[in-house]
Amino acid sequence: MIEGEALPTQQPTVLVVDDEPAVRRVLTMRLEVAGYRVVTAEDGEQAIEVFNKEQPDLVVLDVMMPKLDGFAVCRRLRAESAVPIIFLSALDAIAEKVAGLDLGADDYLSKPFSPKELETRINRILGRVGRGNASQDPREQLPGLGVLRLGDLVVDSNRRQVTRAGERIALTYTEFSLLELLFREPGCVVPRAEILEQLWGYPPRRAADLRVVDVYVARLRGKLEPDPRNPELILTVRGTGYASQRVGEISVAAGA
Repeated sequence: MIEGEALPTQQPTVLVVDDEPAVRRVLTMRLEVAGYRVVTAEDGEQAIEVFNKEQPDLVVLDVMMPKLDGFAVCRRLRAESAVPIIFLSALDAIAEKVAGLDLGADDYLSKPFSPKELETRINRILGRVGRGNASQDPREQLPGLGVLRLGDLVVDSNRRQVTRAGERIALTYTEFSLLELLFREPGCVVPRAEILEQLWGYPPRRAADLRVVDVYVARLRGKLEPDPRNPELILTVRGTGYASQRVGEISVAAGA
């Protein structure tokens, strides 16, 4: 290697799952030009096989497919991996979007969509979680909150891990990023529109867009709160957004 030459970086791998050959072809070309390694699958069963073989960094997943639909594939992947997932669907109903995000997907695009918009969202997610095998842990991350302790709950921002009484709580990357955002300034209100823009990269274009934030807050409460119906960690500020609350003794350490 020539002195001063930058070390080559490993290409992140994106798995594109869609039963339409034209969609797979266009996305493969577009993402390869953007610097990604792309693998594809044409149905849900093949998606599971390719995922297990290739261990991609991110999955672009069509909802309506033969053999196994996208929701079923998402459930299977979430049982073993926190890999970021972006749903694609020809249906634009908010109920379906909420259902997909409630399964643990990180984003949702309605068909027809702009390949450029998909590329932007992939860049944003992988830029947030870092490049490398998303199913492996720990992953190198830029320093965030350090180690945050809330009673028996420990949030390790450097490893992107959450434990309670020493037991690991599995969070997706988007769930952890939401937790990190809310606890960056404990007690401060974070508007829903700001959460949407910071985590998903786009401002709300209609009221239903903010439902994405509500779904993720509900998922986070379900995993972290002793009683999600009476939350103590993440509080709702009606008409505005959400705020984290101090519970017991909170301490922050610079490193793990």
